[in-house]
Order: sequence, then C-alpha cells, then structure tokens
Amino acid sequence: MPAFALIVPCRLESTRFPRKLLHPIKEKPLVLWVAERISVEAPDLPLWFAVDHPLLAECLERAGFRAILTDAGHPCGTDRIAEANRTVRASFVINVQADEPLVTGGQIKALAKLIQGDAPMATLCTPFRTAADFLNPNQVKVVRSETGRALYFSRSPVPFARDRAGQVDDAWVAANPCFKHLGLYAYRGDFLERFVRMPPSRLEQIEKLEQLRVLENGFPIALDVTDDPSIGVDTPEDAAKFEQWLG
Repeated sequence: MPAFALIVPCRLESTRFPRKLLHPIKEKPLVLWVAERISVEAPDLPLWFAVDHPLLAECLERAGFRAILTDAGHPCGTDRIAEANRTVRASFVINVQADEPLVTGGQIKALAKLIQGDAPMATLCTPFRTAADFLNPNQVKVVRSETGRALYFSRSPVPFARDRAGQVDDAWVAANPCFKHLGLYAYRGDFLERFVRMPPSRLEQIEKLEQLRVLENGFPIALDVTDDPSIGVDTPEDAAKFEQWLG
C-alpha cells in the first residue's frame, strides 16, 4: 500500500469541448501531454489514470501508462478517484486534472505537504493577473482565509467590488488579490470514502463545483498559493493557447 499516489481522473466527453482529452496537439493527444509532464515533474510517485472509457485506457496504456477503468456514471472526478483508490489503496492521493498540462513538481510537493496537516483535503490557487480572466465564468475563483483555508469557490467574480458595481480593471485586480482555483487536489484516502457517501450538495449543483460538497458538509480545505504558470484546457481556444506556448 503506497503512502502517496497520483491519480488523474479522465472523462471522455466534455460539454464545452467534446473528447478534449484525445484532442491532438502537435499530433499528440492532450491526455498524453499531461501524463508525460507528470512523469517528468513527479517521477517518484506512483501514477494512475482513472478513466471512464476504453478509448482513454487504450491511449494511455499504449504509451506505457497505467489506467483503471471506472464507472462511466460517476457525477464528478472525486467519485472516480475514490473508486480507483480502492485498487491503488494509497493513504494520500494527489489529483492532477487531465486537462492541466503545465502542472509542476513544486505544486505536487505543496499538495503533499498540505495534506499531511489537519485538513482532509487540500488544493491550490494562483493570483489573477487580468480583469478579463477574473470575470470569465470558465475560470473558477476561490476566496482564501488568513489561516490558509478555502472559504468559498465560485464561477462568479468573488469578492465582488461593491464600490465599483463590479466594474473592475487590471489595476483593481492587481491591488486586490483575487485567486484563481487550480484543478489540483490532495485527499486523505479515508476521506475519499466519506466524500462519496455525501450526496451532491445544493451549492455544488448550482455552481457545478464538486469541492463545494466538502465545505457544505463542514470539512476544511487547506489552500496554498502558487505562482507557477498554468494553462487549464477547458475550450478549443485554451488548446490553441497551449499549442502556442509549446512553440
């Protein structure tokens, strides 16, 4: 039984970007860019992919990665990871999203440190740099306490600039740190099983953000800030940005 394992949840279909994990970027599927990046950045951690479709398993296994076929009906990635960890049996699980191709070793180490504290779940955020990103509902916001806990996650621009009627610019964002949530998590293995026994919560269903289930049930989420660059691929436009970044 490993102390730590990396498990990447993979879903074939995506509402905003159908079959994005198999989308070719420089003739390589997105999911393989992520797999190869993780292998370089965290070579000492066991790596598994929790997939919902044989096409994803075939793609990954053909490239030498380990895949666990999980129930296609899972409502969110955390449920999928929990199922996979019944096979892996790690005490601590780090979850890198399959559409985050610039994950860094520093981010993975930060999560590993956080999850050994007193919170059963941990995640990361990074400061917003532009008002356009802050106002974009595809970029999830998180509000952080002074003690390093997540207070709330939203697709709406929070905190709301009341004195400006919400009309913010880049200078306001720079002067009033607002944080973008990154799709990176760590969990205690036993907490994953508690999570899947909780029914989807009201705010989770409204915002379509599974981490709200944890907060609504009264569990703390440890939150650290990273300045490492990130490109989350949620849309075809994001895929083009990543391809441009590759040069």
